[in-house]
Amino acid sequence: MSDRERIVQLLDEVPAYKLGYVLAYVQGLTADEDADDAYCEQLYQHYLNDPERGQTYTEDEVCKELGIAL
Repeated sequence: MSDRERIVQLLDEVPAYKLGYVLAYVQGLTADEDADDAYCEQLYQHYLNDPERGQTYTEDEVCKELGIAL
């Protein structure tokens, strides 16, 4: 029996409520790491080029903007 056949056989024994875990794991194994790295690099570059990066706000400013009264 091949590994693939054994995996399929074992899937029949996995309870339905645990299939989500199996799916997430298998998706992680088959993920395109180059695409993931490119996406992370894009997020990082966006962060570095954000004109508001490093800007701070006081608690009062945030509350005022959100309409929250302390």
